[in-house]
Amino acid sequence: SRLQHEYVPSAHLSAACTCVAWAPAGARQPPGQDGPQRKKRKSEVGEVDKQLDTLAIGTAVGSILLYSTVKGELQSKLDGGHDSRVNCVRWHQDSCCLYSCSDDKYIVEWNTQTCKVKCKWKGDNSSVTCLCISPDGKMLLSAGRTIKLWDLETKEVYRHFTGHATSVSSLMFTTVKPTNESKPFDGITGLYFLSGAIHDRLLNVWYIRSDRKEKNAVMSFTVTDEPTFVDLTVSEVKEEPVKLAVVCRDGQLHLFEHILNGYCKKPLTSNCTIEIATPGNDGDSTPKPVPILAAAFCTDKQSLLLVYGNTLQPIIEKVSLNTSESHICLVRDIQKVLSLKTDTAVTKVKTPVVSLDAKVLVPGIPGHSTAVKTPALGKEKKKNKRKPGETEESIEERLGALDIDVSKVKTPGGLPQTDSFAVLLVQGLESNDAEILNKVLNTKKENIVKNTVARMPIHAVIPLLHELTKRLQGNPYSASLMVRWLKSVFTLHASYLSTLPDLIPQLGMLYQLMESRVKTLQKLSRLHGRLFILVTQVAASQTVQDVPEVNQTAKLVYEDDSSEEEGSDDEMIADKDSDENWDEDEEKEKQSDEQDMTVEKEINGDSDLEPENESEEE
Repeated sequence: SRLQHEYVPSAHLSAACTCVAWAPAGARQPPGQDGPQRKKRKSEVGEVDKQLDTLAIGTAVGSILLYSTVKGELQSKLDGGHDSRVNCVRWHQDSCCLYSCSDDKYIVEWNTQTCKVKCKWKGDNSSVTCLCISPDGKMLLSAGRTIKLWDLETKEVYRHFTGHATSVSSLMFTTVKPTNESKPFDGITGLYFLSGAIHDRLLNVWYIRSDRKEKNAVMSFTVTDEPTFVDLTVSEVKEEPVKLAVVCRDGQLHLFEHILNGYCKKPLTSNCTIEIATPGNDGDSTPKPVPILAAAFCTDKQSLLLVYGNTLQPIIEKVSLNTSESHICLVRDIQKVLSLKTDTAVTKVKTPVVSLDAKVLVPGIPGHSTAVKTPALGKEKKKNKRKPGETEESIEERLGALDIDVSKVKTPGGLPQTDSFAVLLVQGLESNDAEILNKVLNTKKENIVKNTVARMPIHAVIPLLHELTKRLQGNPYSASLMVRWLKSVFTLHASYLSTLPDLIPQLGMLYQLMESRVKTLQKLSRLHGRLFILVTQVAASQTVQDVPEVNQTAKLVYEDDSSEEEGSDDEMIADKDSDENWDEDEEKEKQSDEQDMTVEKEINGDSDLEPENESEEE
C-alpha cells in the first residue's frame, strides 16, 4: 500500500486527468514471451511485471498524454483528435494503436509511434463515453447511451444494442469463445459482453447474434447503488462461470457467479456482499463503514485485491473469500494503519530540550527571532490544560512569555524595527488598518523597503499589490513612494508571481494605470528639453550682459613715467580677468547647448518651431 510513483503535470499544461489505460505488456516484451493480453487495472498495478510501462492519460481539454512510468517522464502528447473532454482510452492488442472517445461525439484511432490521427469517425449523436475492443481485436464496442459494435476495418456499424437510459460507464467482454460450438467461430458472433451505466443499478449482459433481430439484454445483475468499478474473470470454457466483482458508490462490493447460457428474465442478485468497517471498540465509538474504492480478481480467479480507505492514502489488501456466506463484513482498524503511516512521515521534527543557558530561535518569519523564556523550575510539570478553577492567561502575559517587546510596537510616532515592519505590514493588510499601512508604506529608506518585502510571507504579496495599486491612484507624491515598493515586490517575488494562473487579471489594473501615467512622458520630456534650452539661453545671455558692467576699467591709462610700471600691470590684470570670464561663459554656453542637443536627440524632438509657439502647442 505504498505510493510507488506519482505524476504531476506541469502548471502550464494542467488539464484534469479524465481516464487512464495501461499499454498491453505483451507488445513491449522481446519476441518469444507472451505477455498477458488482458488490460491491467489500477488496483492490480502492484502485481504487474516491469514490462508494463506506458500509460495513456486522457485529459479534460481533449489531448492524450503518453507517460512512461519507468523513465518517469512524458513520452509524447497526442493532439488534434478531440476538442472536448476525453472520456475513455483503450489500447489495441498490438499496442501501436490507441482508441479514444470524447464528448465531441467522435471516436479517434491513433498511431502512437507517429503521434498522428490514423482515423476519426462520428460515433454517436451525443457524447461517446465508453469503448471496449473485442478479444480478437477486429471489432470495437462504443457506447453513449446506445451501444454500437463497429467493424474496425470498414469503420461501419456491425450491430446496434438498446443500451441504457443514462450514459454508459463500463463495457467489457465476458467470454472469449461462443458457448454454442456447432458453427464455425467468426471472432465475434456468440460472445457475451457486460455494460454498466451511471445512476443505473442494473448491469446488463448482451449477446451478439448472427442475425440482427434481438437488440435487448439477455440478463442483468442488480446491485445496491450505481457501479463505480467493475472487474470480472473471463469465461474461457463453456462450463466455466463468469465471476463478477462490482464496487458501488455506497462503498459495498458485490460478487456474482453465473454461467452464461442464454436468456434470463429476472435480474440476478449477488451471491455475496462485502463491506468493511472499523472495530469501534472504545466503548463510546460506534463502528463506521470504510468505503471500498476498487476490487480486482487475482490471476488464480479465487482471491481478490481490495482497495479501501480514502483516495489519497488507499490501503490495498489481498483477500481470499469463502463465498458460502451471503454477507461478509471485514473489520479493519483503518485509523491505526493510517496513523502509523502518518507518524513515520510527520514526526521527524524533534523538539529540543530547553536548558536555561541556551537561547532557542522560534521558526516563523525569517529574522524574527524571539527568545523562548524557559519556565521556572517549580512550574516545569505544569500542563497546558487548565483546571476548572484557573483563569486563562491574558494575551499580554502570553506575549511577555514570547518576549516580544510590546511597547516597541505600540509607541505612537516611534518607528518599529525593520523585522517587525513585515509583521506590521501583514497585520495591516489583514485588518485593512490604514494607520498601520501608512506608517509602513511611507518609509523612504530603500534598504528598509527591500528587507520588509523580503521578509513578508508569500500569501501577503497579492494583497500588498492591490493596496499599492489603490495608493498609486492618489497624489503623485505618495505614488512615487509606492513605486519603490512595487519595484522591490516585483524583483524579489517575481518567481512566485509567475506561477499564479490568474496573474493577468490580478495585475491588469496596475498595468493600465502605469500605461496611462507613462503616456504623457514623451511629450513632457520634450517640453522639459525645450524649456531647459530656453532657461539656459536666458541665463547665459544675462551673464554675458553682466560682464562688461562689472569690469569697467579703462583699456588704456596714460600717466607720468613715475607710475608707468604699475599701470601696465593693472592693464594686464584687467585684460586677463575679462578674457577669462568670456572664455568661461563661452564654455558654459557650449556645454548647455550640447546637453540640450543630446536631450533633443533622445526624445526625437525638432527645434525648428519658435519657442513661444511650441509652449502654446504643448
